[in-house]
Amino acid sequence: MQRIHFYILVFLMLLLTENVASQDQIMLADGVIDTTDEWSLGLQPEDGVETFTIFMPNDTTDHYSNGVVMAAFGEKLYCMWQSSPTDEDSDDTWVACSQSEDGGQTWCPPQALALPTDTTYCTSGGWMVRGDTLIALIDTWRKGLNPRGGETHYIMTTDGRTWSERKPLLMADGTAMKGVLEQDPCQLPSGRMVGASHFQPGLHVCPVFTDDPTGLTGWTKAIFLPLPTKEADSKQSRELEPSQFVQADGTLVMTFRDQQSSFRKLASFSHDDGHSWSVPVVTAIPDARTKQCAGNLSDGTAFMVSCPADGKRRWPLLLFLSRDGRLFDRAVLLRSGASTDLPLRRYEGKAKTLGYSYPKAMVSQGCLYVGYSTNKETVECTRIPLSLIQTGL
Repeated sequence: MQRIHFYILVFLMLLLTENVASQDQIMLADGVIDTTDEWSLGLQPEDGVETFTIFMPNDTTDHYSNGVVMAAFGEKLYCMWQSSPTDEDSDDTWVACSQSEDGGQTWCPPQALALPTDTTYCTSGGWMVRGDTLIALIDTWRKGLNPRGGETHYIMTTDGRTWSERKPLLMADGTAMKGVLEQDPCQLPSGRMVGASHFQPGLHVCPVFTDDPTGLTGWTKAIFLPLPTKEADSKQSRELEPSQFVQADGTLVMTFRDQQSSFRKLASFSHDDGHSWSVPVVTAIPDARTKQCAGNLSDGTAFMVSCPADGKRRWPLLLFLSRDGRLFDRAVLLRSGASTDLPLRRYEGKAKTLGYSYPKAMVSQGCLYVGYSTNKETVECTRIPLSLIQTGL
């Protein structure tokens, strides 16, 4: 009987998805990329796009880096990432932080932002800037927990040197968020913050929102029905690691990585400031099944950053642009897969994927900065002048 109910639910969800797809969509214009060109998808480097190294490992440092997230605070740029000696998500994983005073060209040696304990390890959760306060989100994972799951904590600073004690991010009922908030929640014109968290048990994503201007409390699960997984008792949802942007008509779009290996972006839509979301649909936009990011520039231009490959190939790294957030009709090459651009992996380790992993973007000083890890060991950022990519809506 349970299996019958499951298939009925799947059928109803597919009907709903078909109806939503006729109203809401995101598309990639014909000819924007050339899928026959594995290394750069038919794109050439553009003048003004620059890449800088934030951290490069050597024989005396950690060899694993990922989850790179940048922020602008005061006169400096800040960058956090998860670091470990060898392997991904090992019990000795900690959060590193570096600072730049010259627009990202040079960076200080990394310092510890959060360290593991006897019972937990930690990964980078992203940043929030609130006036004269910089908030660092720390994803805290309990060692040995099965299925794997985490909580979102935070620390704060007003000077970039002295940090508060770590506290949990709070849901609307005052309890700790039993989930890992994705690294780039967005703030709407109304002041509401919208994002998504991967809730326990396991990692099951659900959009969340808060009207608390600090972003530290009041988080509420949105109304959201995910796509079914192949296994009814899966430890994670099919949708993972989303990001979001706003279309010209005010529609919110949340794009996801598809763990079911369609190698296409998934997308869900909200018409009520993130309170409820449509059933995700499989878009026609290629995606290498990896973390990606999205957002809007100050003039409203929508952007997405990802590796749009038809398989688990994390190159090239592209920036897609759209005037209305529906049709993405321009792409900018950030990094190619050519040997002159993508170096060989220097150190071995668990899940040391080749290519450009987990990009996250932010705007500062007239530029869009995209931070990412190369081969999950070198921390880098690419800087793109806004004058090159704004569409002037």
